[in-house]
Amino acid sequence: MKTQVHLFSGFLGTGKTTAIRSLIEQKPESEQWLIIVNEFGEIGIDGAVLSDNGIPVAEISGGCLCCTAGAQMGDTVKKMLKQNQPHRMLIEASGLAHAAGVIDELKAPEFQDKLDIAAVFTVVDPRQFIDPNYANHALYKDQICVCDVLLASKIDLCTPEQLAQFRVQAAQLFPPKSLIVEVENSQVKLEWLNTPTTEKSRYRIKTLPENTMGYQSQGFTFPAGRNFDGEKITNFFNELPKLAQDLVRAKGVFQVLDTWVWLNWVDGQWGANQVSWRRDSRFELIAKSFDTDEIERRLNDALEKK
Repeated sequence: MKTQVHLFSGFLGTGKTTAIRSLIEQKPESEQWLIIVNEFGEIGIDGAVLSDNGIPVAEISGGCLCCTAGAQMGDTVKKMLKQNQPHRMLIEASGLAHAAGVIDELKAPEFQDKLDIAAVFTVVDPRQFIDPNYANHALYKDQICVCDVLLASKIDLCTPEQLAQFRVQAAQLFPPKSLIVEVENSQVKLEWLNTPTTEKSRYRIKTLPENTMGYQSQGFTFPAGRNFDGEKITNFFNELPKLAQDLVRAKGVFQVLDTWVWLNWVDGQWGANQVSWRRDSRFELIAKSFDTDEIERRLNDALEKK
């Protein structure tokens, strides 16, 4: 029996991790799943968040999954398949990954008898989808092109006019998508995993520029046992837009009052959820430019004094 592989693609902050978490909550007890998470930076945040449920999770950190991490992904897939016999494998690509390259890696001859490329999901913010600055970018086009299921998240933040424009443009995509759905908070229905795949003449776009749209990332870790002050870490997240130029994403897992919380900043807002991660506190941001030393100083200031 081949393992069904589902790729979750989408730009930074659209809700890929939340989408996978919603599926994990619905996982049939009779099925074994594996999860692979790729991060743009070196510090794995999403893997920590997804490691709550006893499902094996592997992290691939550092760059575009299909470029610098391509060989690492193949090795990771082989290792996980050797250790497990999963029904499904869910792969969360970095928000800056060229999704076509990920598909190419999974279609390698060594995996032909082991993997079946099932429904590919791309999570989009309709406000970005209708914005030519995003829609005309090769990386964004690539993520839209490869998917079978186009998942429009954050519809509660869209105006009726924006949603209407999204529906028109999404319906005109070629080849047509097998499923186009609009959801709040990236909630995915389990049956959508069985969406038929769409025949595509090619996966990889003609030119695949290995750029990251000018973004850079930085990660920080702090040993378990050191609590962060809840008020100070809240203030830190509130002040982040002033500390980083063109901040597009910030997320972290922090020990606060001996509990562990996932803080996630996107679109000028941040939210918090409790997680079972206990290994260390970690933080990562993605922006055009920032003062790494100042960010580190602010984080250290947010630690409770010994």
